[in-house]
Amino acid sequence: MPLALYKDLCLDANDPDALARFWGPALGLRVEPLPDGDVRLVGDRPQQTVWLNRVPEPKAVKHRVHLDLHAHSVADLEALGGRVLETLPHWTVLADPEGGELCAFIRPEEPGLYEIVVDCVAHAPMSAWWAQVLGGTVGDDDRGFSWVENIPGAPFEALVFGDVPEPKTVKNRIHLDFMVSDLDALIAAGARVLRPRNDDIGWHVLADPEGNEFCAFTG
Repeated sequence: MPLALYKDLCLDANDPDALARFWGPALGLRVEPLPDGDVRLVGDRPQQTVWLNRVPEPKAVKHRVHLDLHAHSVADLEALGGRVLETLPHWTVLADPEGGELCAFIRPEEPGLYEIVVDCVAHAPMSAWWAQVLGGTVGDDDRGFSWVENIPGAPFEALVFGDVPEPKTVKNRIHLDFMVSDLDALIAAGARVLRPRNDDIGWHVLADPEGNEFCAFTG
């Protein structure tokens, strides 16, 4: 049994409304502004939900976690406010309106989330750890990255881990949320508690073995 089940995805935003005008169409999701100033993007399944949560701090470093998208064209993303950073043979690197990096793969599929990519120091142990946690299977083609696929309930094809030379230095601006039935088992497996659930928040903030934040909802 997986130790965690995918719940949804969260993006930090200085201006959630403005960022939603990019990410809603880019992900093929409906935009729902919330009374507290945050924005929720919703699809046909609860697991497709993306939260755009207001934060005061601006983007300071390259995103440690970024999204890969199916897109009909780079021009479509530019029209939404995206900016091309680099054009590669099989994908294009862009920045969203707040500078967050993403990769666009031009495909006939409807626009949407393709993969979630995590920079790391050592991809193999990270893939192995997350496969254990999520009940997925590991793929590795010996090119400096590996991935976890067949993740139960996930609205994307894979969670990808790629080696980079620089260490993590600041809180990630993109993180994942999970439903967890046995928090102690997840901690025993190697997760670290950063902030326990209390009167202020209804979830536990954890970190994986390389310090990437995620949230655990325990019901």
